[in-house]
Formats: sequence, C-alpha cells, structure tokens
Amino acid sequence: MDLFALPDSATLYAALVARDASYDGRALVGVTSTGIFCRLTCPARKPKPENCQFYETVGQCMEAGFRPCKRCHPMRRATESDPMIATLIDALEARGDHIWREGDITALGFDPSTVRRAFKRQFGLTFLDMARLDRLRRGFEVLGEGGKVIDAQLEAGFASPSAFRDRVGKLLGTAPARLSATPLLAISWIDTPLGPMIAVADAHRLHLLEFMDRKALPKEMQALSKSARGAIGIGRTAIHDQLARELSEYFAGHRTRFDVPLQYHGAAFATAVWDALREIPLGQSESYGALAARLGRPSATRAVARANGANRIAILIPCHRVIGADGTLTGYGGGLWRKQQLLALERDARHATAAQHRPHGRP
Repeated sequence: MDLFALPDSATLYAALVARDASYDGRALVGVTSTGIFCRLTCPARKPKPENCQFYETVGQCMEAGFRPCKRCHPMRRATESDPMIATLIDALEARGDHIWREGDITALGFDPSTVRRAFKRQFGLTFLDMARLDRLRRGFEVLGEGGKVIDAQLEAGFASPSAFRDRVGKLLGTAPARLSATPLLAISWIDTPLGPMIAVADAHRLHLLEFMDRKALPKEMQALSKSARGAIGIGRTAIHDQLARELSEYFAGHRTRFDVPLQYHGAAFATAVWDALREIPLGQSESYGALAARLGRPSATRAVARANGANRIAILIPCHRVIGADGTLTGYGGGLWRKQQLLALERDARHATAAQHRPHGRP
C-alpha cells in the first residue's frame, strides 16, 4: 500500500471540515492534541490543521499511537461487513485490561488463523497486535503524565509489574522504575505517518530520534542513559514540540530543511559523516563511495557505512538518502519500506518546490 496515495493534507483537511462522506473508508485523521483518530465525517468539533495527521488504515493510526474515537467509531465500517470482526472489537473494548491470547479467540468460537487474516486485510495488523498496541499506548500515557510504574502497568493491562517492565525495558533499554522523575534527557513519543518514533531531548537539543521498532533502539537508549548518568525519563520539552511541528510539515511536503538543534554522540569521523549527510539536498541521493570521496577519504567507504548505521537521529540526519553504488536501496534501520517512502516523499516535495519557483508559463 502506498502511504502517499492520499491527496495532500490541505485537501484532506478541507474534506474533514466539510465532513465529506466520499472519504469514508479511504482516509482517517489522527488528532495529535487529543490522541484520537476519527473518520473525516466525525461530528466532533474540528481540530486545528496543525494538529491533524492523515492515514489510510486503522492499523496505521494505532501504530502511530492514536486510539479510536468513541463518537464516530472509525472501526465500525469493517465491523458492519464482518460479524466476526464486530464481535472481537466489542470484546476488546469491553475488556481493555485483558491480556489477549489465541486461546481467547478460540474460546469465542473463532479460528485464530481466520481472525488473523481478516484483521490484517481490514486494519493492516492482527487482532492480537491491536490489543498489544492499545495496552502499551495506555501505559505510556500514564508514564508521560508523571504516573507511577504500577499505575502504568495496571492501565496497560499487564498482569504483573515484571511483564510491563520487561516490555518497556525492551523498548527503551531500561526498566520504568529506573526512569528519572526529573530527567535531564526527556523521552517522548512522536507520531508520524510512517509509525511512532521515540525522541530524546534536553531543554536545548535533540539527542535521538528513532522509529519504535528499530532493533538498535534499546542499546542506543542505554548509551544515552549512561551518558546522562541515569538522568533520563519520560517527559516533553520545547525541543519535542518543535520537532513534532517540523516533522508534521515535512511529511505534508511543506518543509525542505529542519531547524531543530541537534546533539551528536560520536567520534570526529562519524560527526563529519553526519554533517555530510545533512548536505545531501532533499530529493537527491548519494552512494557511500561518493560520500567518502566528498569527505576526502575515498578509501573509507566501509567506515562511512558504519557511521551511517550508527546515526541515532533519523530523518533529520538523512541517512536514508544514501544508496548503493549501483543505485539500489541498501539497508536502513527503520526498514527498507520506510526508506523507499521517505525518498519518494522528498522527490515529490522537491518537484513541488521547483514548480512553485518556475516562471509562469514555463514547462
């Protein structure tokens, strides 16, 4: 599925304001100020444009950390066409604190493999994935509001503190109880059209920005915690707010460069590579070899590749713009599908910017 097959954000926002029913089943809106996702026909008061993120599927909304609206019921379209889905969605809403397993699905009279295929087809994720995402999101909300670990554990529906600590620990590289209540480095959840990201910042600079499913994230978080001497915890700074705003503008195709101040964590050569990455123009790409040559180290292709892979600030330090010498896409910590989408988005933004500056009447 092409994440960018939807119309531009301005068109979708106009449809949201008009409650255009033609988009029902084709587009959804996530509201960052409330954490809720809705149909474009939702009768609720319309959010500000800057608080809107648009998606194609329920799965994308939930992966970005949004919960379904209780007024417009954005998942009801699928439940109306499939009684099995309706039953399971109702059960999930009624038992939000339950730890769902395949045995529970069987107990309701359904075949787990059939349920898995139906939910993947309708929502882009399985029923069990949906349940896990909802539980984890609720736990993060409690931690983000300064709640205790035990409260977050209970809200997330984990049967034991150890299970919750294990899940959050795998994600953040540290147990919730070790998170500082007065952190120097604050961890926040940033929603994007390509999935949720973890951002770590102090009051002045961004230290880390990674997709939540990046395998290296726990080790990177551990390294940051060590550098901050344990003073790392859930929170939000002005840097997070600036980052969320600029990322929203970037994904909408309205921003070609970022102004968020960055804090590097690396040796001199790695920082030189990261600076060079930021010089690759939006909508363009460069090979490892060309990047090494530009740094005056033509034989250091492998070292450039290692520094590229060690980058902890995705998108803003655009390691996704580096490709193989033969023009093929190479590895990307956030997944090759995201790399492809980012490059496509940037090409479109570049072409749109060029068209705006082209003299009137010129092709």
